[in-house]
Amino acid sequence: MSSATEKESPKVSNFLRQIIESDLAHGTYAQRHWAGSPGDAAHHAQGPLDTAKIRTRFPPEPNGYLHIGHAKSIFLNFGLARDYGGVCHLRFDDTNPEKEDTEFVNAILDVVKWLGFDWATNGSSHLYQASDYFDFMYQAAEHLIQTGHAYVDEQSAEQMKAHRGDFNTPGQDSPFRGRTCEENLLRFRAMRQGEVPDGAAVLRAKIDMASPNINLRDPAIYRIRTATHHHTGDRWRIYPMYTFAHPIEDALEQITHSICTLEFEDQRPFYDWLLARLSEDSTLPDGRILKALLASPNPKQYEFARLNLTYVVTSKRKLAQLVSLGKVMGWDDPRMPTLVGLRRRGYTPESLQLFAERIGVTKSDSWIDYSSLEGCLRDDLDPKAARAMAVLDPVPLVITNWDALMGAGSTDACHAPVHPHHPERGQRHFQFSKTVWIERGDYEDTPPKGFFRLYPSNKVRLKYGHVIECTGASHDASGRVTEVQAQLIPDTKSGTPGSDSVKVKGVITWVGSTDALQAQVRLYDRLFSLAQPDAGGKDFIDSLNPQSLQSVTAYVEPSLAQSQPDAKFQFERHGYFVADRVEHNEGNLVFNRSASLKDTWAK
Repeated sequence: MSSATEKESPKVSNFLRQIIESDLAHGTYAQRHWAGSPGDAAHHAQGPLDTAKIRTRFPPEPNGYLHIGHAKSIFLNFGLARDYGGVCHLRFDDTNPEKEDTEFVNAILDVVKWLGFDWATNGSSHLYQASDYFDFMYQAAEHLIQTGHAYVDEQSAEQMKAHRGDFNTPGQDSPFRGRTCEENLLRFRAMRQGEVPDGAAVLRAKIDMASPNINLRDPAIYRIRTATHHHTGDRWRIYPMYTFAHPIEDALEQITHSICTLEFEDQRPFYDWLLARLSEDSTLPDGRILKALLASPNPKQYEFARLNLTYVVTSKRKLAQLVSLGKVMGWDDPRMPTLVGLRRRGYTPESLQLFAERIGVTKSDSWIDYSSLEGCLRDDLDPKAARAMAVLDPVPLVITNWDALMGAGSTDACHAPVHPHHPERGQRHFQFSKTVWIERGDYEDTPPKGFFRLYPSNKVRLKYGHVIECTGASHDASGRVTEVQAQLIPDTKSGTPGSDSVKVKGVITWVGSTDALQAQVRLYDRLFSLAQPDAGGKDFIDSLNPQSLQSVTAYVEPSLAQSQPDAKFQFERHGYFVADRVEHNEGNLVFNRSASLKDTWAK
């Protein structure tokens, strides 16, 4: 694991940790067996006692790129397993053949590794796919039919919806609910053989159409889909519903604590009902005994509040819409909340883990301000990021007395620490000359109150260089400044005797014209201008921030010439930047702003 997961820090207790600690104290799962791979009750009975004290899982559906909310789940599930001597499985919930793709599978594998986690423990891989369990799921469905707990319903979708009832009205039994087990088996097998068209029938659990929990009103557990699956090809014409597949997957993998977000809380009764039916022996009408399919004790589901982050949308459908409409440059656009986007933006695994720890784990939904995420990045990068000077809106500053004082064509070597608090990291070097680049905003003809930078007759220090006195500026026909002029004050170079003999209130950054490097700098900001861009049924596209990306041609100091993709820097005065991991190279310097030095959105 990376330093993101290796660092030891006090673990803040939460309700999930309390549940796990109670289970461990009472030996709730101490007698579980693990046969070395997922399987049914008979399979695990052949294995030894499970050496993993707990088993958790991270179960993404490979139908899109993971986002910031998934990072919270990754840190939670893998972190709990690590902290309590357990194992975390990475499982692809690939039960929907129409939306899933190997592109997303590979992206998920990559990002879990990037966050510092591995699905291999003690030489054994715990990477699984729900589609590998399709045979067992089909067997479980027939088991429910044989025991009278499932039936094939051939009502239309509209009829089923009408008969379902609502929170105030109990549902009505389907006219197909009274079919015999033999009839249901024949129809279910016909569904599998492709003899029933798509949408013409579903397999439903037989529970209680009058239940106050609508999710227990005979939920659908299998549907017909004539579609090619990215893993199983065209073998199957029927596919399990997620609410049916998920608890079975957990049980086959001997998961102890199945942790999910609050929107699944209403599904927990069905989760428990299904596992109870598949974990008990049943007597058939003819007297035969159907042995339990799944091992006991069953997994238990626990829900926590999902991450709601302001100025962000995390719906995969809406993120896909941003990509398809060309509102962003792709799934890894640095403005996207996807983990590939955040990585390209310059976020580190450590900063995301710090964010997850700070927001905590609760059972109550709340909104987290985006500034909290940026704050975690600043806190992570400040002690680590190398410093550099960059001029993002350059205008030339000419030292008019340079030739007389220093000699025509000469330069003056200057230096600065790579990091001000880590002298062992050495120095960076650059040249001061007659002309240097400064920020256009560092000069004013008539300064406003509190402006301590360049204006006629004012003195400032060029950081790590000399003190100068501004003498004026040149303008074009529109009044735009085209050049600033100043005179160098002798014997004021930083680090030399007498350098502080001239007191100044302003210090500005600069880049020398003789060794400056040209770079494309992308100034990213929040993608949306509203804190909750899709709240209240609003069209989230209307809330896009037109200033979320500004690209400028900048000058940077020569220490960045050999910078590698993904390298992080603090551009002094401007914020934290990262060398773009896709486009940056020695001949094409591209830097993305990760975060400003402070929250510019604060009220």
